[in-house]
Amino acid sequence: MRTIITLFLAMTICLVPNLTLGQETKSQAYWVHEDVVKPSMITSYEKVCKDLTSNLKKYNIQGFDVIVTNTADHRYLWVSPLASMADIERPIFKELSEKMGGTAMNNLFEEMNKSYDIEHDYVIHLDEELSYMPGGITQTPEGQDYRKFHYFHYTPANEKTVREKALAIKKLFESNGSKVEYRSYKSGFGTRGAFYMVAIAAKDAVDYANKIAENNELLGEEWGKVFGDFQASLLEYAIIEGQMRPDMAFSPSK
Repeated sequence: MRTIITLFLAMTICLVPNLTLGQETKSQAYWVHEDVVKPSMITSYEKVCKDLTSNLKKYNIQGFDVIVTNTADHRYLWVSPLASMADIERPIFKELSEKMGGTAMNNLFEEMNKSYDIEHDYVIHLDEELSYMPGGITQTPEGQDYRKFHYFHYTPANEKTVREKALAIKKLFESNGSKVEYRSYKSGFGTRGAFYMVAIAAKDAVDYANKIAENNELLGEEWGKVFGDFQASLLEYAIIEGQMRPDMAFSPSK
């Protein structure tokens, strides 16, 4: 989080002015800032991040909401919703710097910068049509901070086919009343290749494994056929384990 890349985000908003994937598909855009933290610097990085979050809360900085996830491969993802250009024009960290006084905030960022050499900024889109959460979509189901992120990579030329097969999976879940809920995200500006990312929440790894086992039994042989057909349309499939970090998240009080 060395800088707020205003030009990058301005270009992003121009490319997704309606924040939709199509006329009939509801989609919320999110800016993701990703820090690839050195394993030896994780403790230091998290301390600085918690200090930053503490100051955001202390001064109740408006106009900035962020949830944070860290993955098993030492990536930290800061995810903020994008609604309009106004979201990126507000000088959030300038305001925080003034509130903290002197060089306090700059010192935090300088310390944070020692923790990683690689960072990325990109946009993803929450796709409601491909998501399955019968009780209503939320990124942070209560008591379920464990995550499995399923990355389904495909060639852009094959997108229509992949989407159709993803809809068939959702239909199967709906018709059987599946208890496994998930959110689907589509790659956007700045991502490395085209993909759908499916996020599944659970209490922990054991709870996740139990949910999947029960779901496989519920869906039966049809699940193997439908998912196998979906996989056949993909370029690559990867699963990343993660954990939500409410201790680093921030949402201003009104």
